[in-house]
Amino acid sequence: MTMFEGMVGLHLVWMLVMAAIVVVPFWRICSKAGYPGGLSLLILIPLVNLGFLYFLAFSQWPAHRTFR
Repeated sequence: MTMFEGMVGLHLVWMLVMAAIVVVPFWRICSKAGYPGGLSLLILIPLVNLGFLYFLAFSQWPAHRTFR
């Protein structure tokens, strides 16, 4: 086993931890905004995450809509 092979496993664990640190808050934001929490997984896809941030920032959230 070379040193590089050990680093690959550590890198994978690090990426999973960082993904969880980012996804969990976005899951809560989506839920509070009235969107399905699963939309927060879009934050992991490059370039799609930027569009998703703009969508969350500028759309009218279902949780804030008033129904008459």
